[in-house]
Amino acid sequence: MELTDLFSNLALGFSVAATPANMFWCLMGALVGTAIGVLPGVGPVATMALLLPTTYYLPPEGALIMLAGIYYGAQYGGSTTAILINLPGESSSVVTVLDGYQMAKQGRAGAALAIAAIGSFFAGCVATVAIAVAAPPLTKVAQKFAPADYCSLMVLGLVFAIVLARGSVVKALGMVFLGMLLGLVGTDVNTGNLRYTFGISDLFDGIGFVPLVMGLFGMAEIMANMTNAERRDLVTSKVTGLMPTWADLKASAMPVLRGTILGGFLGILPGGGAVLASFSSYTVEKKLAKDPSRFGKGAIEGVAGPESANNAAAQTSFIPMLTLGIPSNAVMAMMIGGMMIHGIVPGPQVMTDRPGLFWGMIASMWLGNLMLIVLNLPMIGLWVRMLMVPYRLMSVAILFFCCIGVYSLNNSANEVLFIAVFGLLGYLFFKLDCEPAPLLLGFILGPLLEVYMRRAMLLSRGDAMVFIERPLSASFLALAAVLLVIVLLPNIRKAREVAFVE
Repeated sequence: MELTDLFSNLALGFSVAATPANMFWCLMGALVGTAIGVLPGVGPVATMALLLPTTYYLPPEGALIMLAGIYYGAQYGGSTTAILINLPGESSSVVTVLDGYQMAKQGRAGAALAIAAIGSFFAGCVATVAIAVAAPPLTKVAQKFAPADYCSLMVLGLVFAIVLARGSVVKALGMVFLGMLLGLVGTDVNTGNLRYTFGISDLFDGIGFVPLVMGLFGMAEIMANMTNAERRDLVTSKVTGLMPTWADLKASAMPVLRGTILGGFLGILPGGGAVLASFSSYTVEKKLAKDPSRFGKGAIEGVAGPESANNAAAQTSFIPMLTLGIPSNAVMAMMIGGMMIHGIVPGPQVMTDRPGLFWGMIASMWLGNLMLIVLNLPMIGLWVRMLMVPYRLMSVAILFFCCIGVYSLNNSANEVLFIAVFGLLGYLFFKLDCEPAPLLLGFILGPLLEVYMRRAMLLSRGDAMVFIERPLSASFLALAAVLLVIVLLPNIRKAREVAFVE
């Protein structure tokens, strides 16, 4: 892609993102994302699930810009409580606790917060450039894919989700298959036959994406959090000295750069994302340090690297979603759900059919990152005060608005019952230590996998060898098989489980 094309595309994107309405939704996404990043246990997946009903009433550009802002805003907010009160607000900030809180105890909370914000801002901007540069050529390649290639790519994506899921491989495999089965409920588009509806009219069009995610992530998250003891040992002293010293900046420069590159790469992998990126960055910095014993005692590199990595990964995870229509994690599945709600079929055609939406979303990421760095540091006091609201009161309000939101979509009381059922199912998964993210990826990719498999079989006149004969399709299937074999080897499986426990 020529440089002039890139600039003209970005100019189109900024013309869409910089409208007053879209700027407002970008700000709302950044604010909500930061707030739920600060609040422990309320992650971006649950929040996006709960807010999906509101996107019905927004234009597609505004809805997706707001949802994207919630995701990368949560990466910023999670570091605030991790540093100040030893309580990570977001799972990708767990590793920030190790050195960030120690810095706060030494009276250097301001420097830790500033480095976290600067690193996140730099990583977010670089990763957004990567999206702008990589998306068009990848989209052109994806447009040449045959149905067999798409089918095999989706198989590879599901295998990645299994391999990189937390906990048991067998459980992750079961969750993917359960998600695919739930995705098949409804009317068969080819034959018109009803499948797995059990005579319930509300299931004739399939299980709704919104009730599923609101129950599985929103309701289940609330129930799980209600069983945890509430933390109220908050900081009382005012955070001062937000400007890091020259020594802090010098020590953080290379960790920020390394974290950005590592996070940018890991964010693209299906099932990877911000959590894997932050832990990997911390491990790299500890290995490269001249004195590894400093880590866990207030090393600023232990804040700079992971915070940069998780934000870079949050941004680059948009690449497979925007170019191939394949979600790399549960949050990207939410984004695809948001697109489907507005009648947009995710995939490479989005860039050509809806260029304003595509480039507007990318441009909004720059604006959102700028808003976040301006919002976060001056408002630290407000974010900490939010933690004073008892969760038992907050959860009741969330459940109330959640039920109203679902009912208002189709004026269906049954959909409110569906979120209750999926909420109980999600809580059961929590108790059984089954991660629900692979289920969501299976739910999104299962129906698409069926469609592309049927198309491939029709075009090949029923010859299944088409999946092996096409070089690209065969490569994806071979890689998927190798990954499954490797992860099922006893030594590898044990090492993987130990790594996830750590």
